[in-house]
Amino acid sequence: MALVAGALSVASTRIPGFSFVSWLWTVSASVVALSIYQRRRPQARMDAGVGARIGVLVGLTLIASIGVSMAIAGLVARFGLHNMGAFDAELHAQIEKAAAANPQSAEIMRYINSPEFKAGIMLAGFSMLAGLVVFMSTIGGAIGGLLRTRRS
Repeated sequence: MALVAGALSVASTRIPGFSFVSWLWTVSASVVALSIYQRRRPQARMDAGVGARIGVLVGLTLIASIGVSMAIAGLVARFGLHNMGAFDAELHAQIEKAAAANPQSAEIMRYINSPEFKAGIMLAGFSMLAGLVVFMSTIGGAIGGLLRTRRS
């Protein structure tokens, strides 16, 4: 599941049509994992709690594979293909827009324009994405586990 999600995430950066497929796979991966788990272990207990635990594990695995694949793709794009200029220009424009709305001293602006601050912005954005993916995967796993509960 994680390899498919990582490959789709890298493909969605180049081909916009894969963006929806990548999002759909990321959201539904915990339900697919529950299906595979229950097919391999048909007698295993299944409820919302078990589904949520599997969902957390799937979410963590997904975000790790997406992070690694996007980092590799970013390194190749920046240092191998040298085509990250548009991304850098867009990030700089967003920082300038935010700075114009809230003027700061020259020392703070030097810090804001530093590579470390830009890396921190990217890490904070990825952390928020990670939290969202794990949350959605947990909810999807809990709902999938609840729907797969055996009733007597």
